[in-house]
Amino acid sequence: MKNSRTLIAAAAALLLGGCAVGPDYQRPQVNIPASFRELPGWTQAEPNAAGPKGTWWIDFNDPLLNQLEPLVAVSNQTVAQDYANYQEALAEVKVARAGLFPTVGVTGSATRQRSASGTTSLGNVQPVSNSGALEGNVSWAPDLWGSVRRTIEENAATAQASEATLANATLSEQIALATAVIELRTSDANIDLQQETVKAFQHYLEVVSNQDKFGTIAPSDVVIARTQLETAQANLIALGIARAQYEHAIAVLVGKNPEDLQIPHSSAMPSLPLIPVGVPSTLLQRRPDIATAERQMAAQNAKIGVAVAAYYPTVSLSALVGFTQSPLGGLLHVANYVWSLGGSATETLFDGGTRSGEVAAAKAAYQATVANYRGTVLSAFQNVENDLSGLRILAEQANALEAAVRDATHGAEIAFNEYQAGTVDYTTVATARATQLSNQLSALNVQQSRLLDSVSLIGDLGGGWSDSALHDPRHPAEPASTVVSDSNR
Repeated sequence: MKNSRTLIAAAAALLLGGCAVGPDYQRPQVNIPASFRELPGWTQAEPNAAGPKGTWWIDFNDPLLNQLEPLVAVSNQTVAQDYANYQEALAEVKVARAGLFPTVGVTGSATRQRSASGTTSLGNVQPVSNSGALEGNVSWAPDLWGSVRRTIEENAATAQASEATLANATLSEQIALATAVIELRTSDANIDLQQETVKAFQHYLEVVSNQDKFGTIAPSDVVIARTQLETAQANLIALGIARAQYEHAIAVLVGKNPEDLQIPHSSAMPSLPLIPVGVPSTLLQRRPDIATAERQMAAQNAKIGVAVAAYYPTVSLSALVGFTQSPLGGLLHVANYVWSLGGSATETLFDGGTRSGEVAAAKAAYQATVANYRGTVLSAFQNVENDLSGLRILAEQANALEAAVRDATHGAEIAFNEYQAGTVDYTTVATARATQLSNQLSALNVQQSRLLDSVSLIGDLGGGWSDSALHDPRHPAEPASTVVSDSNR
């Protein structure tokens, strides 16, 4: 037993003094501008100066968004898939961590037998003998070179990347839902506008038809008025197709069958929120896709250490203690106590370049993740700049169109009054009304674009997410995830 304790103590000392080969991870630097170029033209929101929160959609003041957005994290199937992938990654960390500990087993056996001849030389029957054994065994491969620890590091970083992927999927699906709701509300507003246009053209046709009865106008005026009405009616019918598709998309995003969700028509458009932007460096903390790319770098860096560890010998220790006895009686007596200790070391002397190739491949793969990380950061900056410039320009366009709609509406009223007075022909009325409708549609499209850009900006800023929410699965006492829990499944 003294020898056993000595060997175990020596192995523990080797393990504690062992090193983890391969490079320690350090996040690569990226060039971060001091400010967004478009930021001076953006109106900061008050008092929400800390940025969009987890329930960012409430700033749009749309009851449908407030009702459906919380369902995305619970019922959306894309989120459910990424949640399962995250749980798998957490399990892989547990598997890797088990490599740090010895494997302990126990074996029990019993045998009852008689010799092959069956009788002795004196003619007596050979007696039946019983034997048995009860043994415990321990095997352990000390992580002298840090291969297991690097694997744990790799799997932990992969789990964190999966957690960030889950957050990104949740945010992406929430953004997709907000986009679909805005598209639906715009369709409803367009339907309302087309219905008003149809009513106006019906009234025009009635006036023109009455004048035609008295022969005071050219017959072509009736044809023009009827064509305008029929075209507007056809456009109104066509809008129903797009609205139905948006309604179906919303149902799928919240995990429902399309036929199970019916959304009533609404004349109210969502409100345009004011969103504080902050500084570019906050994107590195707030965007889950950036966190995913960064954690993938950490995982790939750890893989280099695993590959380098293959250059060093593998040491294995084993021990066995137990009892063995034949006959079976008195098996656990001290006289039947047995034990053994063993150790082995294995080193590859020649592998034709396999290990050097694996190290080179791991390093190249790490450089690929670095490029992916930096590319993701650059794309994030680009997306935010696009959103900010779009919101600034669209705000200017909305102001111009507001005046254009006002003037076009007044112009259409004047043209119709002049037509009734007989000073202009109906072509003037038709042209004026078409101009009014065109400007109204343009104004509605700009309002839609501003709302969509606001949603896009929230997504590009990371919504209410932060990489501080990532937990380290190497410390299982911490909660597994604050994004989706098992109760949500």
